[in-house]
Amino acid sequence: MKKVVPDPPLDHSTTTAHTIFGSCQAGHSPLFAVCSGIAAHDALVHASLYLGCAYDTGYRAMDDTDPASRGFLWSTLHSVEMAKGLVDALLDGLEDRITL
Repeated sequence: MKKVVPDPPLDHSTTTAHTIFGSCQAGHSPLFAVCSGIAAHDALVHASLYLGCAYDTGYRAMDDTDPASRGFLWSTLHSVEMAKGLVDALLDGLEDRITL
């Protein structure tokens, strides 16, 4: 069966908004910000890299974690792995549309 309506063209204009983070509630401005105007694809690539590093760091910390607390670390690692899977799936979908 053929689709009657074609997919819309890929929108390359999706970019980040200026977003602050890293507030420590100490009465001063937040320490960090995501700059506006970063292409969504580039932002997702960096998010995937950061999530991969977070997983690797957590996994290495497992050796130094109290056995009674390892369940919390495993839960965190699974959450990071799921988030990375979602980001990577978005990237794969974007890259598939770009190559078509």
